[in-house]
Amino acid sequence: MNPVAALDALLARDEPLLALAPMQDITDLPFWRFISQYGGPDVYYTEYFRVHPSSHLEKDILRSITENPTGRPVIAQMIGNDIPSLIRTAAALQHHEIAGIDLNLGCPAPIVYRKCAGGGLLREPERVDQIIGALRNSISGVKFTVKTRIGFDSTAHFDQLLTVFQKNRPDILTVHGRTVQEMYGPLVHYDLIARAAKSLAPSRIPVLANGNVDSPESALRVLNQTGARGLMIGRGAIRNPWVFEQIRSAVRGLPIFRPRASDLLEYIGALYEAVKPPNLRIDAHVQKMKKYMNFIAAGIDPEGRFLHDIRRVTTEADFFRTCERFLNHRDEVFAAA
Repeated sequence: MNPVAALDALLARDEPLLALAPMQDITDLPFWRFISQYGGPDVYYTEYFRVHPSSHLEKDILRSITENPTGRPVIAQMIGNDIPSLIRTAAALQHHEIAGIDLNLGCPAPIVYRKCAGGGLLREPERVDQIIGALRNSISGVKFTVKTRIGFDSTAHFDQLLTVFQKNRPDILTVHGRTVQEMYGPLVHYDLIARAAKSLAPSRIPVLANGNVDSPESALRVLNQTGARGLMIGRGAIRNPWVFEQIRSAVRGLPIFRPRASDLLEYIGALYEAVKPPNLRIDAHVQKMKKYMNFIAAGIDPEGRFLHDIRRVTTEADFFRTCERFLNHRDEVFAAA
């Protein structure tokens, strides 16, 4: 089955569509290969391809498509604001085995939004309209999707943005329920995701809800609260790689696997090996692992001692010694909430 047909089949099911969020320098090819062993999502989004007048498809990101080891459809994400360059890049991507092309309207990194790309574009709904309209008209044969936040520093333009999406009819809209300025704070505006799902339903534009889903309980709660067609999960999947299979079990009424601390310890050890680049110095890889540990450590201990200690390790031995000190037991982690 070709990738587009595979995605269509997933959308035709009654079950929610589960997607892995694109996270730059995190959800790369090695991580895809690794998380697929835990059941993995239904669809994978690439890290974003940077698009500008002199850009080319970045080889390391392209490998996620050309060497896709997951057996699941892939959507390639672009970030940029130059329409001719976005059209050119979309055309180049359509020569590869992808189910769709996604436009990033949500990246909150200052280095991105200061260039009026990613989440920075949300300050200019008219420009968003022009870009999405141009891409909608130029992309054929694969899906055209959009991932957005609900605004830049407020939600004042959100209804205007919904009108833009309704007009230009992306095949899937993912809504991250925070503004750019809210970054990854604790508050997620699920009511606005619900507004998007309701307002776009007549146009048959499926909406994926994104933000603070890391357990089957939170997944069912968000789906119920928003009426979304599915979920996109990023940080929660780094922390809890079992989450996609847990959600499937919950939806199907099956027993849910509940990992123990020792399971998490085993996961960290396997992740360490899976994402280790060849010829990378061990001390540099320990630093790379801290990116993942920032997500994994959340909730392991209420006082935050684990994250405090893991951020200060410099050697492989200290890294694993610290992990074992906190996780070498059989207590349940990620308790139901």
